[in-house]
Order: sequence, then C-alpha cells, then structure tokens
Amino acid sequence: MTVYRVCRVVTPDDVLENAWIQVEGEDIRAFGRRSEGMPADGKRPEDLGDVTVVPGFVDIHTHGGGGSTYSTTDPEEARKVAAFHGKHGTTTTLASLVTAPLDELVAQTACLAELITDGVIAGVHLEGPFLSEARCGAHEPSLLRPPLKDDVAKVLSDAVKMVTIAPELENGLDAIRQVVDAGAVAALGHTDATYEQMVAGADAGATVATHLFNGMRPFHHRDPGPVGAALNDERLLLEVINDGMHLDPQVVRVALAAAGVNRIALITDAMEATGMGNGRYKIGSLEVDVKDGLATLAHGTHSIAGSTLTMDVAFRNAVQAGVSLVDASRMASTTPAQTFGWYDVGSIETGKRADLVLLDDEYAVQRVMRAGSWLD
Repeated sequence: MTVYRVCRVVTPDDVLENAWIQVEGEDIRAFGRRSEGMPADGKRPEDLGDVTVVPGFVDIHTHGGGGSTYSTTDPEEARKVAAFHGKHGTTTTLASLVTAPLDELVAQTACLAELITDGVIAGVHLEGPFLSEARCGAHEPSLLRPPLKDDVAKVLSDAVKMVTIAPELENGLDAIRQVVDAGAVAALGHTDATYEQMVAGADAGATVATHLFNGMRPFHHRDPGPVGAALNDERLLLEVINDGMHLDPQVVRVALAAAGVNRIALITDAMEATGMGNGRYKIGSLEVDVKDGLATLAHGTHSIAGSTLTMDVAFRNAVQAGVSLVDASRMASTTPAQTFGWYDVGSIETGKRADLVLLDDEYAVQRVMRAGSWLD
C-alpha cells in the first residue's frame, strides 16, 4: 500500500487541489485533500510533485502506433501497439481492425484474443467490411460487402466487442440486431445513410457513432443525414477525433454544445505511423503518406487515412480549447468506459483499478500507472 502526494486529482465531479491518492495492489484505496487529513500507515508518503492526476485514458478506436499495427497475426506486434499507447496514457483500449477478407479478420481476431486473455487490450473492434462504398475512406472498396447473416456470424466471437456497420446496407438493420444479440456493441459509421436510416440503426440497437462527421455524408441544413441524427439521438455515443485535422476545433464545440460531454468519447483512430516521422506507411492493404502528422491515402482519393493522434494529445487539445479538466476526463475516460460496461476503469474512485496518468502543467504525460504498477 502506497500513499502518493500530488498537486491535484481529477475526480468525476471535481478537481482536488493539494491532494493525495492511496493505491493498494491493483486498486485505488482512497484519495482526498491533504487539508482534510491523510492515511497514517507508518510509511512516508511518496511525493510525485507538481502533477495533475487523471484516470487512465480509454480509447475505443485505434488501429496502431509506434510503427506497428493491430491488423496482424503476430501477437508481439500487437503488444507493441498497446505498449506505445500505454506510454501516452491509454490504459484501456479496443484494437480496431480495418476491412480485410473475412478469413483474415478471423485470423487477426484470434491473434488479438491472446492479448485480451492477458489483459493487454479490452477487445476487438471490427471497423469493416460492412461499410458504405460511397463513404469507405481508408478501406479497400473491393473488400466491402453487405452484412449478410452468415458473414456477420463468421467474424463475431467473444473477442469482438464492437462492429461498425452502415445501417442503409442490405441486411444492415438485421446485422445490427445480430451484433447486439451476440453481446457486442453495434456502431454506425462509414455511412451514406439518411437521417431516418441512421435513426433506424439506433432503433435496431446501435449505441455508437463511429468518428462523428468523418466517413459520413455531410450535414446540410435541408438534409441533416447521419450527422444530424447522431447529434440528436441521445442513445448514441459520439466518437470524436480531436486532432485539429479531422475536425475543426469549432466543429468539436458544436458537437459538445449539441450532445454534451456525457455523449462524446475522444478517440485516436491512430494508425501505425503514430509516433513516427514523415513517410509512407500502410493501413490494412492501403498505402498511406504521412506529412506533418496528417495521414492520407497515397493513391486515389487521398482521403484522410486514420490519424497520428495519441490520447494525451486529444485530452490536451480539449483542455487548451477551454474544456474543463473534469469534462475532458469524462470524454477521454469515463464516458467510453461506461458505454462498454467497464465499470472498474475510467475514473478515479475508491475500489476502481489504479489506472493513473500524471500530467505536467502543459498536460504532457510524465508517468503512467496501470493496475497499480508504473509503466516503463
């Protein structure tokens, strides 16, 4: 059991100044303000200095990072992705897979199941192949397919925790029900749906909108489409890529004003080039050029192809844009965790897992604790 002295702790409801936090084993034992007293266990508290402690980040949409990808059948490569993002504060994550032949997706999911068993990742997110060709983004169009019952059944497993589906596709609504009945989250994305088709997707049981605005037919004041439906429908969690490139910061403010912090999850959508330099990389089978942090397809449409974002930067961008520490923490940790029923993580509360991120005055990561242990 260790007591840490810190400058401030961000809880679900408040920012505690001149604070302390007590960790026992893998869990948070207690926390509070020093002015209200500290535990006396006979040990000298460890002073962590002038840092802000926030809960470990929960990223429900990431493809890779540090030069490695989750779209692999090599578990060691996948572990490198998790380790890379761990250093940037992500302590709970889904591994997102891009469109590929069904047999490849099954093999990649089986590989990642080993990491789930070991507690490295929380599950797998299938972002394809049940997407709209008109809004395919960085997904190989020739590999897209309608979500027919047998195909959906083939890629589902206990490891799969989320599947993105374009609701307007043939069998789309039935597939959403099939995913939800299997115990996974159905997400609506890469879609050319009308407003009504998007709402029908939520009626069928979908609860997430995959990277709001991106990979969707644009909002128009006479044709609100999937964006308008997602903003209006309180059943949907809205993923937001807060890197300043996928969305103008003012658009993020619009989403916040319309939906509120309890319906927005900051995500990275990071690909293998994250943390690397300029150059050519791959996302799935497609080549991607990265220049000054922006990843775009090397050929064809030159669409944005994932991101080079990390969760600490997404969090910092939110705070520097005027979002409170409490609200930024909700979007980066608490809200996505609650959506997936991961109630042991996502906030600093007694009895929860000790996933802690220490930030300096510029909100840069200083240290990361996961399940009571400091990451190297």
